[in-house]
Amino acid sequence: MEKLLQLLFSGVALGAVYALLALGFVVIFKATQVVNFAHGGLLMVGTYCVARFRSVDGLAFPVALLAGIAVAVVVALLVERVFVRPVVRRSIVAVAIMTIGIDVVLQTEVTRRLGIDILPVGDPWQSDTVDVLGITVPQTRVAALLVALVLLALFFAWSKFSDWGIAMRASAENHHTAELMGVRLGRVSAIVWVIAAVLAVLAGVFLAAFPSPGVSPTSSAAALRAFPAAILGGLD
Repeated sequence: MEKLLQLLFSGVALGAVYALLALGFVVIFKATQVVNFAHGGLLMVGTYCVARFRSVDGLAFPVALLAGIAVAVVVALLVERVFVRPVVRRSIVAVAIMTIGIDVVLQTEVTRRLGIDILPVGDPWQSDTVDVLGITVPQTRVAALLVALVLLALFFAWSKFSDWGIAMRASAENHHTAELMGVRLGRVSAIVWVIAAVLAVLAGVFLAAFPSPGVSPTSSAAALRAFPAAILGGLD
């Protein structure tokens, strides 16, 4: 029974991390109608930078995490501004296909830099365990579950009560009406890409932490595993 409870807790924690990845797909689709297949590339770029800053450059984990998130945000904004925004009004399908190409470029560059190495993210929990309701579970899973729940709660509160959250929901409901009512669709698009990048990096860090050995060329596959959850939950 104890083993079953351990596996159940770990599964719920892992599911919460995948929920963050799925939310990244959903927020972009809701606000812009774009299916972002470059989500895995953003995950790879951000998680690789966190591992690089922490394991190679020796930065403190919080600093490395913030720096990795900053890099992913910059990349996401460049993709949104340079590639997505000029094309999105002409063809949604063309944008979706273009994000596949962007994903290939981002993952290829990170894989080139990694080579055959596996970079540990250097999280502060490492392989430490903690007792939860009489069962022993990795601290990484506990942290992942708590962070995911807090982020999901904050996101839904932000989308419901903040001005930009309301603008995002208005944009998702009807682009043309929202624009006529003064909603700046360009800024909404940039904001949701930033949110998706942050969620991708945080999820990637937890997926690359214990019991995983670190960031590897296959780390981006997590985004593909989260995509069915977004589909089942409803992209719209």
